[in-house]
Amino acid sequence: MEGLIQTRGILSLPAKPTGARRTLLLQPSHALKQRLSTRSLPPLSISSNGHSKFQSFHKISISNKERNRGFICKAEAAAATAGEGDSTALTPKVFGVEVTTLKKIVPLGLMFFCILFNYTILRDTKDVLVVTAKGSSAEIIPFLKTWVNLPMAIGFMLLYTKLSNVLSKKALFYTVIVPFIAYFGAFGFIMYPLSNLIHPEALADKLLATLGPRFMGPLAIMRIWSFCLFYVMAELWGSVVVSVLFWGFANQITTVDEAKKFYPLFGLGANVALIFSGRTVKYFSNMRKNLGPGVDGWAVSLKAMMSIVVGMGLAICFLYWWVNRYVPLPTRSKKKKAKPQMGTMESLKFLVSSPYIRDLATLVVAYGISINLVEVTWKSKLKAQFPSPNEYSAFMGDFSTCTGIATFTMMLLSQYVFDKYGWGVAAKITPTVLLVTGVAFFSLILFGGPFAPLVAKLGMTPLLAAVYVGALQNIFSKSAKYSLFDPCKEMAYIPLDEDTKVKGKAAIDVVCNPLGKSGGALIQQFMILTFGSLASSTPYLGVILLGIVTAWLAAAKSLEGQFNTLMSEEELEKEMERASSLKIPVVSQEDAAPGESTSQLPGKSAPTSI
Repeated sequence: MEGLIQTRGILSLPAKPTGARRTLLLQPSHALKQRLSTRSLPPLSISSNGHSKFQSFHKISISNKERNRGFICKAEAAAATAGEGDSTALTPKVFGVEVTTLKKIVPLGLMFFCILFNYTILRDTKDVLVVTAKGSSAEIIPFLKTWVNLPMAIGFMLLYTKLSNVLSKKALFYTVIVPFIAYFGAFGFIMYPLSNLIHPEALADKLLATLGPRFMGPLAIMRIWSFCLFYVMAELWGSVVVSVLFWGFANQITTVDEAKKFYPLFGLGANVALIFSGRTVKYFSNMRKNLGPGVDGWAVSLKAMMSIVVGMGLAICFLYWWVNRYVPLPTRSKKKKAKPQMGTMESLKFLVSSPYIRDLATLVVAYGISINLVEVTWKSKLKAQFPSPNEYSAFMGDFSTCTGIATFTMMLLSQYVFDKYGWGVAAKITPTVLLVTGVAFFSLILFGGPFAPLVAKLGMTPLLAAVYVGALQNIFSKSAKYSLFDPCKEMAYIPLDEDTKVKGKAAIDVVCNPLGKSGGALIQQFMILTFGSLASSTPYLGVILLGIVTAWLAAAKSLEGQFNTLMSEEELEKEMERASSLKIPVVSQEDAAPGESTSQLPGKSAPTSI
């Protein structure tokens, strides 16, 4: 408050006013205000010992024009400072952080841990199911993302938008997350054991023989439809539970200052979850070694992992309930622009018309396309190296653990990046990292021949080398995303009004996220049909990657300026609200009568006694 109100005027306040004197100073009588506005007054100064003294009554004249001139005054109001300082001193702290803040941050960190723990298990499992299944391969992924994942994501967004208009935030949270928990439990214990009965494999074989091998991808979706549904639900967990539910809740209960300090640190706990969940996946994937012959080791592993997913989901619900029960919400600026409830089409039109939302959408779509351009090629080589579901899953467990370690390290550096260089630089690091690592991966694929002798000396085959390089590309890209890109994206929502925040997050995170992945899949499908194979189209994919990352960087630069502007406006509104609540009549130096020496007015460093 001391920095907020510093004044140069005819009124100077004591360092520590107390009791009735503080009330008198902050709320001057009507008669005093009338005298200030109708007649000449001497400069009034109140010394630190509480005695007021008056000088002559003919120095300053305040005209109506001067009184009505709008300006933001900064007063060195020790009264407000002392009052706020006393309350701050009484606030309990732990390690320099207020207990009230810790009651928000610790549960949020635990929620993020549980959500990311589940997401790692689901992400690794969904790839194993659809890539290693009989009659399927990695080529199913572009078709699956385009023709199944994207339509279901759009349908969910439309449903979520409707529900957000009729349900409370608490009811909306439980309504969305409980079906996820129930489905994953049912898949592990009911749907997968019955997969041989519910999958139309005979029909798929007949259609494949009739249509030819080029339709293997679309037919595989029908052949293993329950696995594809699991794939989509796992993808939606990342888009809905991580982005919409968790980050929407975090933005609701935290302030901007808390977000800048703690959002990057949320990832520390989340990436500890990646490390432990990666070890969990590998442990259960290796259970097959200890099972007898004839036992479906993957089915046993899947039941154990889905049990953990259900338990973590229930823990998320409990933490959400606890925070809503015991943690107060922060006060927001009261001068937000009120927006009426909008229907689905009106919401989409509003979001499309907003440059701020468009830039945010560009960031999300560009990431999805960029990472997808190299991911499918890497997974196809991964299946060739590890054809067994348990071996594939064990490698993915190691991959997740390495991703967690790399991201944990990046998280330790992220707060320094935000403090030192700001939001804009942090937002541009992820596309830069993805561009550099993607070029390295494509270069190895295109010019692998000259590297073959070196690879042999390292004791690896060219296939295994390609698998490791692709893994490194994904690790560095995802660690940059989790430590910098996601906090930047979520911080960008904070200064928006509630209507834009809720519907904007639903549109961007639920639709634009899979739209980016589906966009990359469409590009790959087009390249395969045009050039005959994914390998033949690799040079063109590299050029497309360069163009996408360039657009990403341009959108980040545009969003940086808009974000800084909104933050400045919000801080200005809060200053005006705080200043108006004090109701202190002040006159700036500029309003002094002509010829008045500024030395006769109290300085801004301390009150002046006469």
